[in-house]
Amino acid sequence: MEFSVPVENNDKLREVVKRINEDVELQTLWKASNIIAIDRLGYNDHGPVHVKIVANLALKMLRILVSKGVTPSIVKNYGMTKEDAEIVVVMAAALHDIGHAIHRVEHENNSIPLAIPIIDRILQGIYDDEHCAIMKAEILHAIFSHRAPIMPLTVEAGVAKIADALDMEEGRARIPFEAGKVNIHSVSALAIKRVSVMEGTDTPLKIKIEMKNSAGIFQVDELLKNKIEMSGLKDMIEVEAEVLGEMEEKIVDKVRF
Repeated sequence: MEFSVPVENNDKLREVVKRINEDVELQTLWKASNIIAIDRLGYNDHGPVHVKIVANLALKMLRILVSKGVTPSIVKNYGMTKEDAEIVVVMAAALHDIGHAIHRVEHENNSIPLAIPIIDRILQGIYDDEHCAIMKAEILHAIFSHRAPIMPLTVEAGVAKIADALDMEEGRARIPFEAGKVNIHSVSALAIKRVSVMEGTDTPLKIKIEMKNSAGIFQVDELLKNKIEMSGLKDMIEVEAEVLGEMEEKIVDKVRF
């Protein structure tokens, strides 16, 4: 599956995306991550489909925030550009879950040593040594900070953390659940129909979640709410979740145990 995001006028991002698609090690680690997550644990996808969704959501959120006057941390602290901030969130999205190739337990920490040589390789020649080191630190900060209890210290890391939680359409919830098992995790995951990111009215950013069954509130309250609370961006975001139509869609008939 091709990794793609709307690069617009960001030529450096265009080259980064090209190199991501050509990197055999990264492609293999995505595959290995899904072997652990899906084949061996029976959980949901954590590979190439997931990272592409997260990258696109994170990039869209960042661009909306910037358009609303929010300054990315790499611009504020290092005098770099919003185009560099876009590369940080895209690279963090691409690399944040590769630690699953080792094990799901501590996968956020496991992702760090695997990501370092890949970051160096992909950014080589795009940045000089100083700015490559800055980019690497910011990308690794975002990867590390996607862990639930960790508070991101940059706008870019906060965006990546929330984007990870937003991959919840049609059973793709970030609360891992065993495939085929009927419980609140699987039922609520299947209740999410559509997730949209847009400009907010009272805040810079709005997240709209459409559900086909009110069981989806579990996903919103148990995962997304906590991720936003721990993102460092909670004052910039409003969330709206609603059930589509007048009748809720039935997800399960009965449960026996």
